[in-house]
Amino acid sequence: MKVLYPVSEIEEKGIKIFLAGTIEMGNSEDWQQKVIDDFQHIYKEKEIIVLNPRRVNWDSSWIQSIENKQFSDQVNWELDALEKSDFIIMFFDKNSKSPISMLELGLFADSKKMLVCCEEGFWRKGNIDIVCKRKGIPTFENMEQLTTALKNLIH
Repeated sequence: MKVLYPVSEIEEKGIKIFLAGTIEMGNSEDWQQKVIDDFQHIYKEKEIIVLNPRRVNWDSSWIQSIENKQFSDQVNWELDALEKSDFIIMFFDKNSKSPISMLELGLFADSKKMLVCCEEGFWRKGNIDIVCKRKGIPTFENMEQLTTALKNLIH
């Protein structure tokens, strides 16, 4: 198993899993690392590539503008990774707003490669649940259920 971060080149081979969802500019729980740790125990030999948008060297002072190269590179890497992924797992933390995650849900709702966990108490859980039901996106009450479902799809 391999983990790729922005803005590394996205490999063509292997099963690619994009970790979409709550980051809150790096201020939320690092749920992505928990998923990576869980999958590393299982997929030591299988060609799994985890695409993790949580950038270790993120600088919150970057101006969020198309003219800012670092920001533009980050967003374009994420969009490329979402497009190239085989699976998109999306997590909405109940203590977050996650506006970019909601945007990404809308962009990829028809992709047939999404699995979503939206915690009870998320401020727009009703909207997320309705979109997922309407688009046939599997939903889960917690990340453990979601990752178990994904492991079953990969086998």
